[in-house]
Amino acid sequence: MLTLHRAAFVLPDPADPTAPSIADGAVVVRGELVEAVGPYGELAAGYPGARVRDWGAAVLAPGLRNPYGHWLLERAYHPDPREEVGVEPVADGLAGSTDEARCGASARRGLQRMLGYGVTAVAGPFERASVRTAVARSGVVGLPGSAVSSAVASAVSSGGVDGGPEGSGPLDGGARPLDPLAVLPFAEAVYGRVAVGGRADFAVFATAAVAGGGGAQPVAGGCLATVLGGRLVYRRR
Repeated sequence: MLTLHRAAFVLPDPADPTAPSIADGAVVVRGELVEAVGPYGELAAGYPGARVRDWGAAVLAPGLRNPYGHWLLERAYHPDPREEVGVEPVADGLAGSTDEARCGASARRGLQRMLGYGVTAVAGPFERASVRTAVARSGVVGLPGSAVSSAVASAVSSGGVDGGPEGSGPLDGGARPLDPLAVLPFAEAVYGRVAVGGRADFAVFATAAVAGGGGAQPVAGGCLATVLGGRLVYRRR
């Protein structure tokens, strides 16, 4: 099935400052791959039978990389809603645990919450078999190493960053954010590109206007939808 995703701005490669943005752009997805990227008018005419998802005044861009996967999935505990203890990760809630079933269930809930922030890749290392299985089955790309950028290291060493929406920060008491945009500039937070022939992993974000008429920039906590391998795996209600 063909799906055409339309947004006010399409940013195929935000990490490249020379890469152009596409106003009133679109991405055509066939199966799990990107079929086309370009202006909405051209793609709508070229793919008249495609199902259209119109995301309105939003930015469509590559998904985000969370550099704290080891801490968030192997040390923090993500409560089951039935426990009625809230939804925030419990710092070191899995430290020393040998219950692989509990660890795996927590990792699945954590990954599901990350999707709500536009995360499509998460950095390890992942030492627990149950966590490696949860990552593999989620469709989120598992990355080796800790992959923490200088910007993140600076935020940690300075004692934290400005708090964002619930679940996004700040870095206090050993906590690590589910939302990469709580600590990273957008260009550093994205993982990969939205490119023809590549896997259709991307996210859609609410935006804030950029001073000087420079378009729009995704905001922390502003994920509206996440697509993994062409599948819509998260949509804000």
